[in-house]
Amino acid sequence: MTSSTSPLQAVISQLIIYPVKSCAPVLLKRALLTDQGLDLDRAWMVVDERGQFLSQRQYPRLALVQPQLRLSDLVLRAPGMLALHLSLDGVEQAMKVSLWDEPIDAWDMGELAAQWFSDFLGCRARLVRFDPQFERPSERRWTGGQTVLNPFSDGFPLMLLSQPSVDGLNERLQAAGPVDILRFRPNIVLSAGDAQAWGAHDEDRADELHIETGQGLIRLKSAKPCTRCQMVEVDPQTAQTGSAVLPALRAYRRDARVNGAITFGVNLMVLEGFDQELAVGQTVRASLRRD
Repeated sequence: MTSSTSPLQAVISQLIIYPVKSCAPVLLKRALLTDQGLDLDRAWMVVDERGQFLSQRQYPRLALVQPQLRLSDLVLRAPGMLALHLSLDGVEQAMKVSLWDEPIDAWDMGELAAQWFSDFLGCRARLVRFDPQFERPSERRWTGGQTVLNPFSDGFPLMLLSQPSVDGLNERLQAAGPVDILRFRPNIVLSAGDAQAWGAHDEDRADELHIETGQGLIRLKSAKPCTRCQMVEVDPQTAQTGSAVLPALRAYRRDARVNGAITFGVNLMVLEGFDQELAVGQTVRASLRRD
């Protein structure tokens, strides 16, 4: 596929990972693509004492936990808390955890991390790391039967959203005020390119996305519309919960492909390009879906 035949074109404007599921994002200029998405995205997760995952749905304050990735450690900061330093390779005992009622192999990060999250959230909590030996595939009915692996993401290794789509939502929000794209927790954000520019919700129409990296070709494929829940009402800067975003989306983003659920953005699978780097500024060319 070349630019002369591609009906859609855009530019990567942001690359984002969420090292600890449901906590604050880390914005990157470059990101390594692995067989489970962007490197270290959703590698850690907060769970309760039974191993059930905790999210902003129950604990909006998780949005205030700011991760920082350094050469050999993960640093977590939050209001009123001393910084927590954890080795990237440091784990303690193996344990089973549950994400959406799915049992997953993980590694506990120890008592210090458990006490830190328990103190901040006001409940018994622990921090766990995904076991890289555990295979957690996406639903094959959305992947064409292919095995697509994930860490602690909700079901797919990558989520794509475009700035024009968020701009369109903000026009509808009016008096409630605009929202930032980070509220929707994408991994890849696209902005319109100079030619054949990407418009609002063109990600719904995209089939394959091709990115020339200088190292080779990355091929991504649209898998499933990204369904939305109450979590989009949480302001990632303040952890305050509003009530305007879901009603605005409900008015125009019900999707028959997922039984009328609200969708915003698309989940992607990787066809080609493992161990290459995505970078802000790269051009994305996309073919259109046939359905």
